Amino acid sequence: MGILSWIIFGLIAGIIAKLLMPGRDPGGCIITMLIGIAGAVVGGWIGRTLWGSTGVTGFDLGSFGLAVLGAIVLLALYRMLAGRRA
Repeated sequence: MGILSWIIFGLIAGIIAKLLMPGRDPGGCIITMLIGIAGAVVGGWIGRTLWGSTGVTGFDLGSFGLAVLGAIVLLALYRMLAGRRA
């Protein structure tokens, strides 16, 4: 996948993660996109480590689920760290 595809994929995964975990988050669209992109990496790692999957390899349902799972994990960590600073 190209960089533009990863950005769009990350933005969508980040938005879905924020919809599944409602609440106040510091940051806007850029933070959502970064959490989604990093979530795809983390989700791929989780999938490879726990289930032996191929990770996030393209635009399919399994990759999208792993990306959203990773984004949820990162969003929870981000909220914990941002909450301690405030």
